[in-house]
Amino acid sequence: MAKVLIWDWPTRIIHWLLTLGFLACFGIAQLAGEHSAWFPIHMILGVSLGFVVLLRVMWGFMGTRYARFSSFLYSPSALFAYLKGTLSGKAPRFAGHNPGSAYATFAMLLLIGVVVVTGLLMSSGSEAAEEMHVPAAYALAAAVATHIVGVFWHTWRHRENLTLTMVTGWKEAPPAARIASTRPVVAALFAVVIAAVTLGLFRNYDSAKQQTTVPFAGTVIRLGEVEGGESDGRRSRDGD
Repeated sequence: MAKVLIWDWPTRIIHWLLTLGFLACFGIAQLAGEHSAWFPIHMILGVSLGFVVLLRVMWGFMGTRYARFSSFLYSPSALFAYLKGTLSGKAPRFAGHNPGSAYATFAMLLLIGVVVVTGLLMSSGSEAAEEMHVPAAYALAAAVATHIVGVFWHTWRHRENLTLTMVTGWKEAPPAARIASTRPVVAALFAVVIAAVTLGLFRNYDSAKQQTTVPFAGTVIRLGEVEGGESDGRRSRDGD
Protein backbone atom coordinates (compact mmCIF):
# COMPACT_ATOMS: atom_id res chain seq x y z
CA MET A 1 0.00 0.00 0.00
CA ALA A 2 1.17 3.51 -0.81
CA LYS A 3 -0.17 7.06 -0.91
CA VAL A 4 -1.81 7.44 -4.31
CA LEU A 5 -4.01 10.05 -5.97
CA ILE A 6 -7.68 9.06 -5.72
CA TRP A 7 -9.91 12.16 -5.67
CA ASP A 8 -9.83 14.70 -8.48
CA TRP A 9 -10.19 18.44 -7.91
CA PRO A 10 -13.78 18.80 -9.22
CA THR A 11 -15.00 16.11 -6.81
CA ARG A 12 -13.24 17.72 -3.85
CA ILE A 13 -14.41 21.24 -4.67
CA ILE A 14 -18.02 20.13 -5.10
CA HIS A 15 -17.85 18.07 -1.90
CA TRP A 16 -16.80 21.03 0.23
CA LEU A 17 -19.10 23.51 -1.48
CA LEU A 18 -22.07 21.27 -0.78
CA THR A 19 -20.92 20.84 2.82
CA LEU A 20 -20.49 24.57 3.48
CA GLY A 21 -23.63 25.49 1.53
CA PHE A 22 -25.79 23.03 3.45
CA LEU A 23 -24.45 24.23 6.81
CA ALA A 24 -25.14 27.85 5.85
CA CYS A 25 -28.67 27.13 4.58
CA PHE A 26 -29.60 24.91 7.50
CA GLY A 27 -28.12 27.34 10.01
CA ILE A 28 -30.06 30.30 8.59
CA ALA A 29 -33.27 28.26 8.56
CA GLN A 30 -32.81 27.34 12.22
CA LEU A 31 -31.68 30.72 13.53
CA ALA A 32 -33.72 33.13 11.41
CA GLY A 33 -37.40 33.10 10.53
CA GLU A 34 -38.77 33.06 7.01
CA HIS A 35 -39.52 36.78 7.27
CA SER A 36 -35.97 37.58 8.37
CA ALA A 37 -33.64 39.66 6.21
CA TRP A 38 -31.42 36.58 6.14
CA PHE A 39 -34.03 34.36 4.50
CA PRO A 40 -33.37 35.50 0.89
CA ILE A 41 -29.74 34.50 1.49
CA HIS A 42 -30.99 31.06 2.54
CA MET A 43 -32.94 30.74 -0.70
CA ILE A 44 -30.21 32.09 -2.97
CA LEU A 45 -27.68 29.69 -1.46
CA GLY A 46 -30.24 26.90 -1.88
CA VAL A 47 -30.62 27.66 -5.59
CA SER A 48 -26.84 27.72 -5.92
CA LEU A 49 -26.61 24.35 -4.16
CA GLY A 50 -29.08 22.93 -6.65
CA PHE A 51 -26.79 24.07 -9.45
CA VAL A 52 -23.78 22.47 -7.72
CA VAL A 53 -25.70 19.20 -7.46
CA LEU A 54 -26.38 19.31 -11.20
CA LEU A 55 -22.65 19.66 -11.82
CA ARG A 56 -21.96 16.72 -9.50
CA VAL A 57 -24.48 14.58 -11.35
CA MET A 58 -22.83 15.49 -14.64
CA TRP A 59 -19.40 14.71 -13.18
CA GLY A 60 -20.77 11.41 -11.94
CA PHE A 61 -20.93 10.30 -15.58
CA MET A 62 -17.95 12.17 -17.03
CA GLY A 63 -15.48 12.34 -14.14
CA THR A 64 -12.41 10.36 -13.24
CA ARG A 65 -12.54 6.76 -12.06
CA TYR A 66 -13.76 7.21 -8.48
CA ALA A 67 -15.94 10.23 -9.20
CA ARG A 68 -18.17 8.21 -11.51
CA PHE A 69 -21.37 6.78 -10.08
CA SER A 70 -20.58 3.46 -11.72
CA SER A 71 -17.60 3.05 -9.36
CA PHE A 72 -19.74 3.09 -6.22
CA LEU A 73 -22.93 1.25 -7.08
CA TYR A 74 -23.29 -1.34 -4.32
CA SER A 75 -26.10 -3.75 -3.55
CA PRO A 76 -27.91 -3.59 -0.19
CA SER A 77 -26.21 -6.87 0.77
CA ALA A 78 -22.80 -5.28 0.09
CA LEU A 79 -23.76 -2.37 2.35
CA PHE A 80 -24.88 -4.73 5.11
CA ALA A 81 -21.68 -6.77 4.85
CA TYR A 82 -19.58 -3.60 4.97
CA LEU A 83 -21.38 -2.24 8.05
CA LYS A 84 -21.01 -5.58 9.79
CA GLY A 85 -17.32 -5.66 8.94
CA THR A 86 -16.86 -2.08 10.11
CA LEU A 87 -18.26 -2.89 13.55
CA SER A 88 -15.98 -5.91 13.85
CA GLY A 89 -12.96 -4.10 12.43
CA LYS A 90 -12.72 -6.49 9.49
CA ALA A 91 -14.18 -4.31 6.75
CA PRO A 92 -11.99 -4.20 3.63
CA ARG A 93 -10.35 -0.99 2.43
CA PHE A 94 -11.81 0.73 -0.64
CA ALA A 95 -9.80 3.02 -2.86
CA GLY A 96 -12.87 5.13 -3.65
CA HIS A 97 -16.23 5.29 -1.91
CA ASN A 98 -16.98 2.43 0.45
CA PRO A 99 -20.58 1.12 0.47
CA GLY A 100 -21.50 3.29 3.46
CA SER A 101 -20.28 6.56 1.94
CA ALA A 102 -21.73 5.54 -1.42
CA TYR A 103 -25.27 5.22 -0.05
CA ALA A 104 -24.80 8.42 1.94
CA THR A 105 -23.66 10.28 -1.17
CA PHE A 106 -26.65 9.19 -3.24
CA ALA A 107 -29.03 9.99 -0.38
CA MET A 108 -27.59 13.46 0.17
CA LEU A 109 -27.59 14.39 -3.51
CA LEU A 110 -31.20 13.22 -3.86
CA LEU A 111 -32.34 15.02 -0.73
CA ILE A 112 -30.62 18.27 -1.68
CA GLY A 113 -32.49 18.10 -4.98
CA VAL A 114 -35.80 17.53 -3.18
CA VAL A 115 -35.16 20.39 -0.74
CA VAL A 116 -34.23 22.82 -3.52
CA VAL A 117 -37.19 21.90 -5.74
CA THR A 118 -39.72 22.03 -2.90
CA GLY A 119 -38.26 25.35 -1.74
CA LEU A 120 -38.79 26.84 -5.19
CA LEU A 121 -42.31 25.43 -5.40
CA MET A 122 -43.12 26.87 -1.98
CA SER A 123 -42.37 30.30 -3.40
CA SER A 124 -45.12 29.78 -5.95
CA GLY A 125 -47.62 28.92 -3.22
CA SER A 126 -47.56 25.12 -3.35
CA GLU A 127 -48.87 23.74 -0.06
CA ALA A 128 -47.77 20.21 -0.97
CA ALA A 129 -44.21 21.42 -1.47
CA GLU A 130 -44.32 23.21 1.89
CA GLU A 131 -45.37 19.99 3.60
CA MET A 132 -42.43 18.16 2.01
CA HIS A 133 -39.73 20.82 2.36
CA VAL A 134 -39.12 20.77 6.12
CA PRO A 135 -39.17 16.94 6.51
CA ALA A 136 -36.82 16.64 3.52
CA ALA A 137 -34.48 19.23 5.06
CA TYR A 138 -34.37 17.33 8.36
CA ALA A 139 -33.88 14.04 6.52
CA LEU A 140 -30.94 15.66 4.73
CA ALA A 141 -29.55 16.86 8.08
CA ALA A 142 -29.89 13.31 9.42
CA ALA A 143 -28.10 11.89 6.37
CA VAL A 144 -25.28 14.42 6.78
CA ALA A 145 -24.98 13.67 10.51
CA THR A 146 -24.92 9.91 9.84
CA HIS A 147 -22.24 10.39 7.19
CA ILE A 148 -20.10 12.47 9.58
CA VAL A 149 -20.44 9.87 12.34
CA GLY A 150 -19.48 7.16 9.84
CA VAL A 151 -16.41 9.11 8.75
CA PHE A 152 -15.24 9.61 12.33
CA TRP A 153 -15.92 5.97 13.17
CA HIS A 154 -13.96 4.77 10.13
CA THR A 155 -11.09 7.15 10.93
CA TRP A 156 -10.87 5.86 14.51
CA ARG A 157 -11.48 2.20 13.75
CA HIS A 158 -9.25 1.86 10.69
CA ARG A 159 -6.72 4.65 11.31
CA GLU A 160 -7.54 6.20 7.94
CA ASN A 161 -8.35 9.92 7.92
CA LEU A 162 -11.10 10.11 5.31
CA THR A 163 -11.62 13.84 5.84
CA LEU A 164 -7.97 14.57 5.01
CA THR A 165 -8.16 12.44 1.87
CA MET A 166 -11.02 14.61 0.60
CA VAL A 167 -8.80 17.65 1.14
CA THR A 168 -5.56 16.41 -0.39
CA GLY A 169 -6.94 13.83 -2.83
CA TRP A 170 -4.36 11.28 -1.68
CA LYS A 171 -5.15 8.01 0.03
CA GLU A 172 -3.49 4.73 0.96
CA ALA A 173 -4.26 2.28 -1.82
CA PRO A 174 -2.52 -0.06 -4.28
CA PRO A 175 -0.41 1.85 -6.84
CA ALA A 176 -2.66 0.57 -9.64
CA ALA A 177 -5.58 2.45 -8.09
CA ARG A 178 -4.05 5.84 -8.87
CA ILE A 179 -5.97 8.21 -11.16
CA ALA A 180 -4.00 9.84 -13.96
CA SER A 181 -5.01 13.45 -13.36
CA THR A 182 -6.79 15.71 -10.87
CA ARG A 183 -8.50 17.52 -13.79
CA PRO A 184 -7.48 21.03 -12.63
CA VAL A 185 -8.83 22.75 -15.76
CA VAL A 186 -12.31 21.29 -15.25
CA ALA A 187 -12.13 22.22 -11.57
CA ALA A 188 -11.24 25.82 -12.42
CA LEU A 189 -14.11 25.96 -14.92
CA PHE A 190 -16.56 24.59 -12.36
CA ALA A 191 -15.36 27.08 -9.74
CA VAL A 192 -15.74 30.03 -12.11
CA VAL A 193 -19.22 29.00 -13.25
CA ILE A 194 -20.44 28.32 -9.69
CA ALA A 195 -19.07 31.67 -8.52
CA ALA A 196 -20.65 33.47 -11.48
CA VAL A 197 -24.07 31.90 -10.86
CA THR A 198 -23.98 32.51 -7.11
CA LEU A 199 -22.74 36.11 -7.35
CA GLY A 200 -25.22 36.77 -10.15
CA LEU A 201 -28.11 35.55 -8.00
CA PHE A 202 -27.07 37.95 -5.24
CA ARG A 203 -26.43 40.83 -7.64
CA ASN A 204 -29.82 40.38 -9.33
CA TYR A 205 -31.70 40.25 -6.05
CA ASP A 206 -34.53 42.78 -5.87
CA SER A 207 -35.49 43.27 -2.22
CA ALA A 208 -38.64 45.23 -3.10
CA LYS A 209 -40.02 42.43 -5.24
CA GLN A 210 -38.43 39.65 -3.17
CA GLN A 211 -37.06 37.97 -6.26
CA THR A 212 -33.86 37.36 -8.18
CA THR A 213 -32.97 36.42 -11.74
CA VAL A 214 -30.85 33.43 -12.70
CA PRO A 215 -27.73 34.65 -14.54
CA PHE A 216 -27.47 33.72 -18.23
CA ALA A 217 -30.91 32.04 -18.16
CA GLY A 218 -32.98 35.10 -17.27
CA THR A 219 -35.38 33.02 -15.16
CA VAL A 220 -37.04 34.97 -12.34
CA ILE A 221 -37.16 33.25 -8.94
CA ARG A 222 -39.36 34.45 -6.11
CA LEU A 223 -37.52 34.42 -2.77
CA GLY A 224 -40.28 33.79 -0.28
CA GLU A 225 -43.66 32.17 0.07
CA VAL A 226 -46.70 33.69 -1.57
CA GLU A 227 -48.42 35.56 1.21
CA GLY A 228 -51.91 34.35 2.08
CA GLY A 229 -52.97 37.92 2.59
CA GLU A 230 -52.28 38.79 -1.02
CA SER A 231 -54.45 36.01 -2.39
CA ASP A 232 -57.15 36.68 0.21
CA GLY A 233 -57.18 40.34 -0.71
CA ARG A 234 -57.43 39.51 -4.40
CA ARG A 235 -60.35 37.17 -3.75
CA SER A 236 -62.04 39.87 -1.68
CA ARG A 237 -61.69 42.42 -4.46
CA ASP A 238 -63.01 39.92 -7.01
CA GLY A 239 -65.96 39.17 -4.76
CA ASP A 240 -66.77 42.86 -4.44
